Amino acid sequence: MPPDVPEKSRPIVLITRAEEVVGEDWEDYARCVQRAGGEPVALDCGTFTGVDDLPPHDGILVTAGVDIDPARYGQQRTDRVPTVDPDRDTVEGILIEYALASGLPLFCICRGFQLLNVTRGGSLLQHLEEREPHRARRGADGVSIESGWHEVTVRGNSLLAAITGSDEIRVNSRHHQAVLASGLGPDVLATGIAPDGVIEAIEVPGHPWALGVQWHPERVEMSGVAEFQDASTALFESFVAACREHAEALHA
Repeated sequence: MPPDVPEKSRPIVLITRAEEVVGEDWEDYARCVQRAGGEPVALDCGTFTGVDDLPPHDGILVTAGVDIDPARYGQQRTDRVPTVDPDRDTVEGILIEYALASGLPLFCICRGFQLLNVTRGGSLLQHLEEREPHRARRGADGVSIESGWHEVTVRGNSLLAAITGSDEIRVNSRHHQAVLASGLGPDVLATGIAPDGVIEAIEVPGHPWALGVQWHPERVEMSGVAEFQDASTALFESFVAACREHAEALHA
């Protein structure tokens, strides 16, 4: 749906917001939702008081950010996890559980993807070391941060396969923590896997639209090459379409 869709017909997407880290910009998520035909609304984790107090909404997008506190998945925090935000973990965990219980469309990106796995009983590898190509790295100017890139094998008959129309996609990569098969939550399905076995996408069976991806489809760099842009655009358009369907079903 083009961006000039009348505001009243746009589904409202709550996008979680917290203190931003270097290289992340909340506006990137908002722009992608709007371009897909949705109405982005910031949900400040610092002022959250409960799901009963949420503004009107038709879907939730859980964004990237600092590491998840390992205590949340039963591990001791190592020195490779420099910054955590337990309060944000709690808020976004509540939002994820709420979306899953209510059938609300849920899109989880990077940290959000990892938290979706943890919330469903999974765990994380706290640090990937310097494993290429998952890690972001300094650009030639010594200041900018460039993404790694790699392929992801897409599981057939999955939501991700239906959205992308492919059994393999190329994605950007900027993470130092990871979901491995050994830490996959019992209530989620791995539907995207990197060549080295790192899980890159998960879905929740039985839910109308609940998808988490480790990569960053919202980043501007994804629009530079058509094959990357197509998959990223398709993800947001599918999510917003699910939000619209959810809203229409509620008001039918």
